Amino acid sequence: MKKLYIILTLGVLVYSFSRCNKAGVFADDGYDDRLSGGSFTTLDASTQAFKQAIDGLDARQEKVHAIGDGTFDQVFVAAPAPHFGGLGPIFNNISCINCHRNDGSGYPTTGSSNSGMLMRISIPGTDQHGGPLAAPGFGLQVQDQALLGTVPEASTSISYVDTPVRYPDGNALFLRRPVYTLQNPYTPLPAGYMISPRLAPRLIGMGLLENIPESTILSFVDAGDKNGDGITGKANYVYNSYTKKTELGRFGVKANTSTLLMQVATAYQQDMGVTSFAQPVESVYGQSQANTIGKDDPAIELVDSLLNYVTFYVQTLAVPARRDVLDSVNKRGATLFTQVNCAGCHRPTMMTGVNPAINLSSQRIHPYTDLLVHDMGAGLADNRPDFLATGTEWRTAPLWGIGLLVRTNGNSAFYLHDGRARTIEEAILWHDGEAARSKQQFMQLNQADRSALLQFLSSL
Repeated sequence: MKKLYIILTLGVLVYSFSRCNKAGVFADDGYDDRLSGGSFTTLDASTQAFKQAIDGLDARQEKVHAIGDGTFDQVFVAAPAPHFGGLGPIFNNISCINCHRNDGSGYPTTGSSNSGMLMRISIPGTDQHGGPLAAPGFGLQVQDQALLGTVPEASTSISYVDTPVRYPDGNALFLRRPVYTLQNPYTPLPAGYMISPRLAPRLIGMGLLENIPESTILSFVDAGDKNGDGITGKANYVYNSYTKKTELGRFGVKANTSTLLMQVATAYQQDMGVTSFAQPVESVYGQSQANTIGKDDPAIELVDSLLNYVTFYVQTLAVPARRDVLDSVNKRGATLFTQVNCAGCHRPTMMTGVNPAINLSSQRIHPYTDLLVHDMGAGLADNRPDFLATGTEWRTAPLWGIGLLVRTNGNSAFYLHDGRARTIEEAILWHDGEAARSKQQFMQLNQADRSALLQFLSSL
């Protein structure tokens, strides 16, 4: 009888959880490990797992989210056009969704509507606000497509060199080291130019990350490595051209953007050539092939409300729940994740602050990041500084949702800032610098333990 009661009770709990996407607040000793996004966790684990709205939106907010979703998926065209005009004249893609496949990551290719990668460019030195110094004739990003009457700034050639890695137990695999070359520039490239590839990231939980208190992020900095684990971390402070202030960077692979409004507005301006109130100057401004485009009398191509709606859409994307949390192998992997100190940078848990406007307040979340930049060694270096982030430093990538990337991306996935890693294992083996000790400890594990850690990561 007792056994039957336990089975019935478990059945009711499983049924209750499966009937909703929103969960209440749990005590620390009873918190459900599946709730990666706190109350704003979705149980959707399909190809559409990254496209789900958070629960708790009122009727107006649901409408705004839906309009933002439609605009995010909208293809832009050349002006004049009755709707969604203003593409170009130079650009990298024609819509947000073309880079962020199913609101996830993209493919590490350039030059077409199926591409999900772009190339940043600058020259040595800093601008008046401490940021990268724009490359004359190219700005801060290479636009590799163009409308009729203009030409792309340049194209990017990508090749790979196989690099063998052998574990102490004799197992081996090949990492692919990318080689990037700018070709067919419309004008000569400036001397000493620096380039940095950027793969489109998945967008889940970004509103929650925006709502983490600055004091929490700064508390993760360990200047001088006081605990002796080889990990220090650094906050990147960046200039926000809309607020005219220097602010804590949170977004982008080098934490070089402070708010989601600027992340969205800059993507429209740089990736599509679509201007807005937050980024009113055409990316082509100042080029010899676009002298007729002015800076002092800009034409706003994305109306204010739509920019705000797309920003709200990104802010209110839910986080997929963790899966198979009671699986013994996953539990073992979670323990190993901590033992080899992956959690020294990929911090599992933190609390969001108060934001009544979007109702993202006081959520216990599991993003597996510290939002700091860390020295990752020469192998991953782009050698291009970005505000306070050096050429070897990268922001700790959030790991939530990483196990669903293959599913959302069409049965293939690419990892790290430029998609060089084809598996999570390859991504780990590229770690160095502050992560060198953790990587070596991972490599010292036996094959069963390595597999357990990788299976745990795939459950996130």
